[in-house]
Amino acid sequence: MTDVATMQPELTLIVAATRSMGIGLNGTMPWTGLRREMQYFARVTTRLAPGAPPGSVNAVIMGRKTWDSIPARFRPLRNRLNIVVSRRHPPLEPAPSEPVRVSSLEQAVEYAGTHPLVGRVFVMGGGQTYDAALRMDAARRVLLTSMKMDCECDTFFGLDPGRREAAAAGWRRRGVDEWRRWTGETGDAHADEAGVAYEWQMWERE
Repeated sequence: MTDVATMQPELTLIVAATRSMGIGLNGTMPWTGLRREMQYFARVTTRLAPGAPPGSVNAVIMGRKTWDSIPARFRPLRNRLNIVVSRRHPPLEPAPSEPVRVSSLEQAVEYAGTHPLVGRVFVMGGGQTYDAALRMDAARRVLLTSMKMDCECDTFFGLDPGRREAAAAGWRRRGVDEWRRWTGETGDAHADEAGVAYEWQMWERE
């Protein structure tokens, strides 16, 4: 019998958070109008790793509330395998306009790991899904958009990578050149729009 763990892909959590690691308010993001940040998310989650087989796509895993928060005209996220973690899930194989639905993050990771043409696997929220991912050994990387601001939030990312506890757990910040190599980005890691300054960072667990 094949050991599922040997097929488990590494997970990259992609998240935007305030200084206090706030990520949401009332089921949505607590900031608006950050077009460059949204474009960055789309590029990075769509862009394949060098050497990926022809026809490959990356997977994006999200909770049901995150799926529901995406405007209908943008669902499913184009050119990516959309996997939604929901207790209310139909059979695994969906209609073309629907995401794959599974009942746990473990099922989502297993599905992505056994899919022959899945490249990178991203976890994109929400809070409970991030928390479950951080508890998995497969959680290898966090792509953090660090917002240089604080605002009211009711949902928080379960890891503050700059704190001593994160360092003790093996999380290390990578340099800008390493961030560029992994993401394929070529520009500056800092941006400022709609009155919000932010920085794109990459953290990896050793």
